[in-house]
Amino acid sequence: MASLDFVSVEELIPSAGLRVDVMGLGPKGEVWIIECKSSRTDFQSDQKWRGYLEWCDRYFWAVDDDFPNELLPEDTGLLIADAYDAEIVRMAPENKLPPARRKVLIQKFARHAALRWHSARDPGLVVSTV
Repeated sequence: MASLDFVSVEELIPSAGLRVDVMGLGPKGEVWIIECKSSRTDFQSDQKWRGYLEWCDRYFWAVDDDFPNELLPEDTGLLIADAYDAEIVRMAPENKLPPARRKVLIQKFARHAALRWHSARDPGLVVSTV
């Protein structure tokens, strides 16, 4: 994400019952969601991913070289990743968020990032992430 000038957070909750693996925030306020899948079983057991589509401008899967990519819907983005980097091999279609939802997400992103930073600086601090 950094190479695209995006910042990211992990395990952000955009709405009750949803928790995205990675949310990226771009320099112009773009919101991308990246779901990481490790196996066929991991993908097939995920029933919530369609609910994430309304919470981002672009939706991506991040998988490794060995993942069976034919399982992934063609109308979503695809990243091939390893422990060090990722490459976009299929750009996700853009579905722009409504302005009010974008504002809410950017606020949640900022709060989530700040809470993570506080927790890293003061491990004994108990804060609410909701």
